[in-house]
Amino acid sequence: MSLPPLAVRPTDVLVVIDPQVDFCPGGALAVAGGDEIMPLVNEIARRFEHVVITQDWHPRDQISFASNHPGAEPFSVVEVAYGPQTLWPDHCVQGTPGAGLHPALDIPHAELILRKGYNPGVDSYSAFFENDKATATGLSGYLRQRGFERCVFVGLALDFCVRYSAQDAIAEGFEAVVIPEACRAIDLDGSAAATFAAFERHGVVLAAP
Repeated sequence: MSLPPLAVRPTDVLVVIDPQVDFCPGGALAVAGGDEIMPLVNEIARRFEHVVITQDWHPRDQISFASNHPGAEPFSVVEVAYGPQTLWPDHCVQGTPGAGLHPALDIPHAELILRKGYNPGVDSYSAFFENDKATATGLSGYLRQRGFERCVFVGLALDFCVRYSAQDAIAEGFEAVVIPEACRAIDLDGSAAATFAAFERHGVVLAAP
């Protein structure tokens, strides 16, 4: 797709979603080509004065792990208290190497690393809300107090954590831009196409780096 190039504004914040070892080839929940985006993410980040990084940070008894549902297979869907939940291989477990930021990531001026998914009873895709759509991470308040108006999203995975972060940014009153070239998708049962359709519905803007 041909997209307009991103013009960075003073009130922008770059939000780098889950650039972690477990989401890259060789990791527990590898996204194809996940490691390939890191040089571009670094390059984009150098154009931003303000950067936030999110980090999946799961306890071993996380409700979204298939291993915690006897007989369930990874990538199946179960009904939990807050609705349908996709089950994943154990990944980004607190304190493990896989939960670490990818070694090729080089953004020393990042101002905030926000950990999410640490509640064992609720998974968290979005940087703004856990999957119950009610429990806030506090990111909205942080961004408002800092005076940011637009969130620019890159990272992993496009069709889950990037998607819901961008949608929630719009819902919270921020503008949202996604740079697809600096993302990679899992594409589970057509989730990549569904993501682009959702971006159009919600008013998420797509841009080239």
